[in-house]
Parts: sequence; C-alpha cells; structure tokens
Amino acid sequence: MDEKQILKFKDQLEEMKEKIINDVEQTLSEMTTQNGNIPDPNDRATVESDRNFELRIRDRERKLMNKIEEALGRIDEGTYGICEGCGEDIAEKRLEARPVAKFCIDCKTKQEQREKAQGR
Repeated sequence: MDEKQILKFKDQLEEMKEKIINDVEQTLSEMTTQNGNIPDPNDRATVESDRNFELRIRDRERKLMNKIEEALGRIDEGTYGICEGCGEDIAEKRLEARPVAKFCIDCKTKQEQREKAQGR
C-alpha cells in the first residue's frame, strides 16, 4: 500500500474518531441538562428506555474507538493493511468497508467459523 492510500485511511480513521468524540460530548450534554422530574410514569419509562439505548450505542462506539486507536497505531508502526493472521495484504476494498480490519477476508472468515463451531 502506498503512502497516499495510508494517508487516506488515516484521515478516515481520524474522522471516525472525531465523530465518536462529538457524539459522546452531545450525549453527556443532553443527559446532564435533562430534567429528572418527569411525573408521568409512561414518559419516565420512555426517557429511561431512550437513555439506555443511547448508552448501549456509546458502549459500542467505545469499543470501536479502541479499534480505531489500534488501527492508527498500526499505521504508525507501518503494519496497517497487513493481515495479522497470514501476513498478506488486506484488500483495499475491505479496508474501505472496515478501516479497522486486522485480518484479510479469508482469515476473518476462518476465525468466525471457528468461533461458530465453538459456540461463541
């Protein structure tokens, strides 16, 4: 992979990271400004359900943020785009679809098949 492609993926990863940070800040702002005194039980349940849903999304984004940081680390190390399973290059189309990918599609497929066979 050439330097131009690496920079493209680095920019994409940085944009993903910035979006997650902005979403977290917005969620924190909304949660701290919401009035906790909602007299109607149905409205209170709806607010609580929405809050739980939002927190689940943020947890997924937290996990994605860790993967983004790992991918940026691989860029700095010069190993980005190289499969951790077989050492071959990860297809550019795969990286475009999933810029945090650590495995080529063949190794990832084998990993998922092993996990499925083990019942995970």
